[in-house]
Amino acid sequence: MKSQIDDSLSRSGLFWLLFAQALVIAPHGSHIPLWTLFLWLGCACWRIQIYRMRARLPGRTLRLALVVLIGFSVYLSRDTLIGLNAAALLLVATFFIKLLELNSRRDAQVLILLGFFVLVTAWLFEDGLLFTLYSLLPLLALLAALCGLQHPRFSAKPWQALKLCSLMLAQALPLMLLLFVFFPRFSPLWVLPMAGGKGLTGLSNSMDVSDIAELALSDELVFRARFNDGLPPPQPLLYWRALTLDNFDGKRWSQSRFAASSRQVPPWQPKGSRIDYQMTLQPSYQNWLPMLELGQIHLPQLRQTADFRVEYPNLIDRPLHYRASSWPYAERHADNERALDISRRLPKDGNPRSRALAEALRKTHASDTEALVNDLLARFKQAPYRYTLTPEALSKDSIDSFLFDTQNGFCAHYAGASVFVLRAAGIAARMVSGYQGGEWNEVAGFLQVRQYDAHAWVEYWHEQKGWRRIDPTFAVAPERIERGLEAALAGETLPQGSGIAASQRYRSIAWLNQLRLLAEDLQYDWQLWVLGYRNEQRLELLSRLDRTALLAIGGAFALFLAMLVLALFKPWQGRKNTCQRAFIRFEQLLAAQGVKRAQGEAPRHFATRAAAALPAAARPIADFIDTYEAHQYAAKPLNTARLKRSLKTLRGALAGVRRKVKVQPLPALNRN
Repeated sequence: MKSQIDDSLSRSGLFWLLFAQALVIAPHGSHIPLWTLFLWLGCACWRIQIYRMRARLPGRTLRLALVVLIGFSVYLSRDTLIGLNAAALLLVATFFIKLLELNSRRDAQVLILLGFFVLVTAWLFEDGLLFTLYSLLPLLALLAALCGLQHPRFSAKPWQALKLCSLMLAQALPLMLLLFVFFPRFSPLWVLPMAGGKGLTGLSNSMDVSDIAELALSDELVFRARFNDGLPPPQPLLYWRALTLDNFDGKRWSQSRFAASSRQVPPWQPKGSRIDYQMTLQPSYQNWLPMLELGQIHLPQLRQTADFRVEYPNLIDRPLHYRASSWPYAERHADNERALDISRRLPKDGNPRSRALAEALRKTHASDTEALVNDLLARFKQAPYRYTLTPEALSKDSIDSFLFDTQNGFCAHYAGASVFVLRAAGIAARMVSGYQGGEWNEVAGFLQVRQYDAHAWVEYWHEQKGWRRIDPTFAVAPERIERGLEAALAGETLPQGSGIAASQRYRSIAWLNQLRLLAEDLQYDWQLWVLGYRNEQRLELLSRLDRTALLAIGGAFALFLAMLVLALFKPWQGRKNTCQRAFIRFEQLLAAQGVKRAQGEAPRHFATRAAAALPAAARPIADFIDTYEAHQYAAKPLNTARLKRSLKTLRGALAGVRRKVKVQPLPALNRN
């Protein structure tokens, strides 16, 4: 015996279900393991064989075993069954195995509705403009499959279902735009934990010297900045401050508890020209905001710590747009004594040669802090130090090994060694991590900073001038600061798969690079005006619109809705339809003879009853109802002449029986 779904789902319907499923799972291909692809292929082939009656539906025991196996596989792939990645993978796998439970039309509907949820989860991992345009395809396919289940006539003509669904989406578009622009945004009711890691967070609150080198392997976008003056500041001023690392345990640099918790921001004084700019920060799942030092970010509810780090109230899980102002030459004249004390601490043991170097510098320059710092930087210039992303391995005393043995490394090596020597010489110093430079998009007029622009530099304390910035990397490879990482690594074989190497492939071909810049411009506008649209922008927009403008927008939208309703329902066609007008005249002729149509009575039932009551007019009644049904229900071309002829014949036949027939009582319709 064939299953109920086989009776209602044609071959075309099954094809559309599988096709829609393939479109839905395609965006998940970048983050789901390979075994899920084989799972879907197996379930799809099994479903096809069931339809061909060459296989049976799996039993309850087999389905239960399959669910347990999938749960175990998800745990092995994600190391947990809790969290966003694991939950999304479980949902996708459930979407696949639901193919093996298609016993009824309801099961097919559940499969389609589940597809909408799977499509939505893809937005948790990708929200770009291209993905948004692509998501319309699986959305249309799912809607078409749903229409095919509700209306069997679409099984033979699936393209009509696509046409209908496209029309429905087009009709919903104006209302969607209106709600998007004016409807308030609400915070999510729940938050799913996101898997951490450098690939998602970039810089973190602690750093080993190898961390920034690993970030150079990624060309993932961190943020975009658009300057109010139109052009960016000079490259040496593009120090994007993110975190201050003032604690060193002999291997890793991290942020002290005091720096992370203190809200006592040291006083600072703006100096020089102000730089105003707008930032669009990508999701980092951290809460710190990068900015040019030193300045202010114009966002409510921000927190600024004692080390000038700016914190957002929540983890940044969506593109965040904000405005900022910075003064690169600002002075900080005073600081908390505890912060200075933390910035002088070193492990008790280790790196004896670096400590000896610091002692020699201190004796040479006595109390002249600036001269000591310049002497240290001169050492980097004069000695054969080299900037590279592939440094040699360091020994246990990593600072000594770098300064006196290998003498090659990248920014974290030079910054970490400089801070260690300055502290050993009695000078408060700390490492600052962030980004330096960026790529200028001349097509769109903004600067974009990627993970491979990650950088580390040094701040030291001067009694008269406050915190001062120095960059030891500039002493070794000035081209890194003046022209970017690509120039600093010229002539060096880049690590395979590094982000900077990937970007060079596009820059070497002029037209391809121009196309890339244009695509990034579109993506920037998408993030700024769509993904980054928040309540603040909505309120700002409403504040700019006066009452007249709001009434004009509301009136235009009401007019559009009225036109849409008129176009859908066509009320002017209600009594002007030729076929319908003829049927109304048919009813009137019979009512004059006492045969009235009951409410809800089918036309054929009414004609049969009238023919029985008026046998002299049975022939024209049958002729009329056949013509009417052929056009109204069988979609055959309207034969207007035949309709008029049958009505004329009926009128003549009824003339001889007028007032000879008793009024017929209305039939009692069966409500069941």
